[in-house]
Amino acid sequence: MGADGPLLIVQDVVVRFSGIVALDGVSFAVEPGKIVGLIGPNGAGKTTLFNCLSCLYRPVSGAITFAGRSLLGLPRHRIAAMGICRTFQNLALFPTMTVLENVMLGVHSRTRTGFVSHALSLPAARREEEFIHEQAMQALSFLSLEHLANHPAAGLPYGTLKRIEIARALTGAPKLLLLDEPAGGLNHEEVTELAGLLRDIRDRLKITVLLVEHHMNLVMQVSDKVVVLDFGRKIAEGPPAQVQRNPEVARAYLGR
Repeated sequence: MGADGPLLIVQDVVVRFSGIVALDGVSFAVEPGKIVGLIGPNGAGKTTLFNCLSCLYRPVSGAITFAGRSLLGLPRHRIAAMGICRTFQNLALFPTMTVLENVMLGVHSRTRTGFVSHALSLPAARREEEFIHEQAMQALSFLSLEHLANHPAAGLPYGTLKRIEIARALTGAPKLLLLDEPAGGLNHEEVTELAGLLRDIRDRLKITVLLVEHHMNLVMQVSDKVVVLDFGRKIAEGPPAQVQRNPEVARAYLGR
């Protein structure tokens, strides 16, 4: 894709599980430098779509291209190296490790030296460890978490753990950041802070964001575009104000 084209193109994607259609011909594009909200009632297919983008699931038909390259058939461990990083609905942190150690794990998709080099503490491995440490500290600083670097993840407030997971995703130097329910379990003040953080990620780090979220106020507040799924089909797409006025979206959320 050229510099002016979409960063991500999802085209006619179909996913079935045991005959049940989870995604039914879904198509949309994500432009670089934008925040796109992906919304819909429970069971609409949002997480299924995220799992396709992460190569955890493979569609039975359709196409997904990222920066002009097909994602279909790629092994899942290649996704971060291509420039796609994600967080998960359920926290995936290691409680006994420090905050810094958890965040450092996100940098490993960008490193090259092997186990033997690290075991022998070869110069290349030492330089890489310094790079990993520096990148992790930069991410913690961006999220104002550097004071917690040596604190175990266990026992920290839920909102802080969510920010740690975002910090870890940022250390992968993503072009596209996939956020799965980042506002889940947060209080009103934390959601307000999250809105500011998402704008900072887009504006200061120049990272494109695709956001799956149930918190409607957050989605409508920060998104440049909103895509709505219902029963695996796309029912609306456009600017937040336009989507909010769409009668089919109201029906999906309020009942038939």
